[in-house]
Amino acid sequence: MNYTGLAYRLPRPLRRHVLHFEWMIEEAVASYAARLPESARVLDAGSGEGQYAHYFKRQRYCGVDLAVGDVLWDYSRLDAVADLAALPFRENTFDAALHIVTIEHLREPGCALAEIARTLRPGGLLLVAAPHEWEVHQAPHDYFRYTRYGLAYLLEKSGYELVDLRAAGGYFRLLARRLLNGLQFFTGGVRWLGFVPAAMLLVPPALILPWLDFLDRDRNFTLGYLCTARKRTTQIGRSNRSR
Repeated sequence: MNYTGLAYRLPRPLRRHVLHFEWMIEEAVASYAARLPESARVLDAGSGEGQYAHYFKRQRYCGVDLAVGDVLWDYSRLDAVADLAALPFRENTFDAALHIVTIEHLREPGCALAEIARTLRPGGLLLVAAPHEWEVHQAPHDYFRYTRYGLAYLLEKSGYELVDLRAAGGYFRLLARRLLNGLQFFTGGVRWLGFVPAAMLLVPPALILPWLDFLDRDRNFTLGYLCTARKRTTQIGRSNRSR
């Protein structure tokens, strides 16, 4: 088990402190779902195991994924197995969409964002979570990391107008996360013997550092971004994807 798995067993307030980005995503998705009207059609583009489906019980949720990210995941609850750059839906099918820590796994992220926009009704909202400083994961399907400017550029080019973009913490939260990442090097075989000493060295500063995050006002050091964008009611230019 990696440190993230261990962290999910911590008490709720401490878990929120340690897994800040994940907690921000959960709160953003819950708030997003609560604001959507009943029976709204929602596309989860890159839904994986459908971990956010329970937030959309009042809506008509549709989980779509290519099902190649993690061999240990259960993709049996997907509503459609599809390439996000070639969605099997008509234009204006969905009222809202979410795209959570998936954009880094797409070879053609601009095409996928444009395709999601095609399936959204004009004015429909898209919630995106994108990593900035994050370790390689789901290899070999891990291609990109995003700055706030790159994410805004892709969204605007793909037919959206930016509503909100927030960094998931700053330098000190990032540093705390990287210290906790170090615990993974003390798992497995004889390396477990060093786990407790390593935890005693790495965990205390990792718990203290987030309290200093207010010092980083620019948030140029961050784990990632949460972004809300709205499909433009009048599209400018042609879609990134030829149809």
